[in-house]
Amino acid sequence: MSRLIASLAAAAGLLATTSAWGVEISISCSALGKEYEICKQGVDAWAAKTGNTVKIVSTPNSATERLALFQQLLAAGAGDIDVFQIDVVWTGTLGNHLLDLTSKGQAIIGDHLPAMVETSRVEGKLMAIPWFADAGLLYYRKDLLDKYKRPVPETWADLGETARLIQEGERKEGKADFWGYTWQGRAYEGLTTNALEWVASHNGGTIVDEKGEVTIENPKAAEALKAAAGWVGTITPEGVLNYTEEEARGIFQAGNAAFMRNWPYAWALAQGGDSTIKDKVGIAPLPKGGADGRHAGTLGGQLLAVSKYSKNTDAATDLVMYLTSEAEQKRRAVAGSFNPTIVSLYSDTDISRANPFIGDLVDVFSNAVARPATVTGQNYNKVSTEFFNAVHQVLSKKSDPSQALNRLDRDLKRIKRNGWQ
Repeated sequence: MSRLIASLAAAAGLLATTSAWGVEISISCSALGKEYEICKQGVDAWAAKTGNTVKIVSTPNSATERLALFQQLLAAGAGDIDVFQIDVVWTGTLGNHLLDLTSKGQAIIGDHLPAMVETSRVEGKLMAIPWFADAGLLYYRKDLLDKYKRPVPETWADLGETARLIQEGERKEGKADFWGYTWQGRAYEGLTTNALEWVASHNGGTIVDEKGEVTIENPKAAEALKAAAGWVGTITPEGVLNYTEEEARGIFQAGNAAFMRNWPYAWALAQGGDSTIKDKVGIAPLPKGGADGRHAGTLGGQLLAVSKYSKNTDAATDLVMYLTSEAEQKRRAVAGSFNPTIVSLYSDTDISRANPFIGDLVDVFSNAVARPATVTGQNYNKVSTEFFNAVHQVLSKKSDPSQALNRLDRDLKRIKRNGWQ
């Protein structure tokens, strides 16, 4: 028996520190862009350090489909996934199924961006640890703006005019598939983030305000949706109505669009050795909704949480603390353009060298528009679904903006009838 134990210890590499016996931990990692690759590198390093093993569970790229999968697993009390990668707006929705990490995280949580910390709490308890921050950004072709002698657009009207000018010019030169602007228009959470940016940039509110009042039915919101619907089929391909992040990036990175709305992760890919637009891309805040509007990028980002149904909560928590640590966040920022949630890293020279725009993002994140997830709590997914479906109807020319927002107002107030929580 002693020989068997010695043999097993040797096979484990004598590296286990969290447990005398290595355990297997499963983690959900997104496969969006380079996320899977960068995640695997991190979990492999933790496994080598601890003697444990890690199984990465692949999940849908669509945030809406991913949430539905997680809800199904957690509602059944399944322990299939120990560590969940969750969107910043899911903490309240999934909180009842997550392990309270307050005691483990209280020593380090003050180092993180306050806006990200807020998304990690449910009723004061720390139910997740911030992993990386996101906000919607405008990507543009520097070379094409120079070619057509146009500045970076400050307003959506400026973007529309410049996108049309460049699109017409490039098509005259034989690029029949060239478009002015690409973004995420599929009926899913990504459309909520895009449409919230349009509405907030026009000073049309945030769907539901911080007091819980439904505010979406207003002229400025209708104006924003009308403008966006006008892009479809003119400066934006009609196929955008089924685009997620990767479809939008595919067109832009192939050199077939002048502008793109996407998350920061697309920077590293655009700058990759196989990219046709390497060194031709710039990044700016998303345009304002007019002279009296504002730059409004939706706050995004991802957190790591531990399932309370995990059979190995100590090892799972250790993995979360490792992946969200300063050293790992720095590695991810340099290798994959994943924006840190630890404030001090925004002045790190290695990160700044890899991501020249990184210093500007602290202000972008600090002024980002938050989706109404905290105030609507468990009902946020219903609110978002009603919103993106209503917006999709407008973009598809199946509904007038004012009529769509009137119906949305009624539907959201019905959901709120018995209180948001």
